[in-house]
Amino acid sequence: MWRPFHVYIVANLRAPRPVLYVGVTRSLERRLIQHASFESGFTGRYKVDALVCVEEFDTACAAFARETQIKAWSREKKIRLIESTNPNWRDLSGPA
Repeated sequence: MWRPFHVYIVANLRAPRPVLYVGVTRSLERRLIQHASFESGFTGRYKVDALVCVEEFDTACAAFARETQIKAWSREKKIRLIESTNPNWRDLSGPA
């Protein structure tokens, strides 16, 4: 069964200035569960768990290239990307 790759941005929406984390995965649901568990690392330290932006890709190469591109961007440019598809910063992993 074919599964797409996802480049995603998660944020800590409880913070006055949300912390942003950019990642790539083939199993978005599993990866979001890992982030929500706050086990360790960056997402654990900053409690980053709300999915605010996601893009889908057919190949790992395309997904990793996009992740690298977004990670190199300034915070302001990442915010513009989020707000272009999710202007209210709604958690896209939850019910609509």
